[in-house]
Amino acid sequence: MVLTELHAAADRLRAEIGRVVIGHESVIDLLLVALLAEGHVLLEGSPGTAKTLLARTFAACLGLDFKRVQFTPDLLPSDLLGTNLFDFQTSQFTLTKGPIFTDFLLADEINRTPPKTQAALLEAMQERVVTLDGTSHTLSDGFMVVATQNPIEHEGTYPLPEAQLDRFLLKIEVPFPDRDTERSIVALHGNRTAMPEIDTFGLDKVADLPSLRIMRAAVQNLRLADEMIDYIVDLVRATRDHAAVLHGGSPRAATMLASATRARAALEGRDYVIPDDVKALYLPVLRHRVILGATAEVEGLSADGVLGDILAATPAPR
Repeated sequence: MVLTELHAAADRLRAEIGRVVIGHESVIDLLLVALLAEGHVLLEGSPGTAKTLLARTFAACLGLDFKRVQFTPDLLPSDLLGTNLFDFQTSQFTLTKGPIFTDFLLADEINRTPPKTQAALLEAMQERVVTLDGTSHTLSDGFMVVATQNPIEHEGTYPLPEAQLDRFLLKIEVPFPDRDTERSIVALHGNRTAMPEIDTFGLDKVADLPSLRIMRAAVQNLRLADEMIDYIVDLVRATRDHAAVLHGGSPRAATMLASATRARAALEGRDYVIPDDVKALYLPVLRHRVILGATAEVEGLSADGVLGDILAATPAPR
């Protein structure tokens, strides 16, 4: 698929999602970046900001196999991965697959379940493989996790461990809408208290797994000039040298940023990456990988603020 067709498909997808979800245009664009870059996404925002609705609508427009898991304090790893059950008729164990065996997994309120269950996602997100009783089971090559979480200061939440956070390509903050957008939301969805049924909107499926494979291959072949590689590496390495940062971005962060910039360039209709692509994705890719020191937190510094300072201080290639 040529880039012009990819660009047109992205526009159609935005339009279909806009029939259900009002606002959040920047969030949708970042979801598209993650989709093309084969990455996973963590959506963080207060309850009621349409995180779940957005993820469900996004999946509905892609024609992918979709499953949703509500993460709760009593959720077990086997509830997510599945288990081997003994069949007395055949005297053999039979795999009962869990919801993780899908193309598009919505991990709803992922930080409301204990770390043991959160960790069950690690292998699947990194290698697209699930190991049960010593046997590895390969997941779909279209496997993508979109997780939602409430801010950690909310009651009943468990902070995600660093290894888990590092598996997410992007951490996207979902804000409250402005007044005009909120009014439009009430006008569209104010006739019900439950979440809207996606099927009632008659959404068109813009893409499927075969076409998604073609689009991803086109993204992977985009040019990344040497000066752009240097810019990405310098930005990530600068997080390790900043006085306010206890732990900075790893080489994995640099490779993920490079992959994401290729996807953004493709969405813009370009076959090459420019500094604006890097600048637009620097915070979503790095904000969950940077850990500030205790002194910085006492001084009221934030990860986004520190990353913004690094971005401003690092010269961009011409």
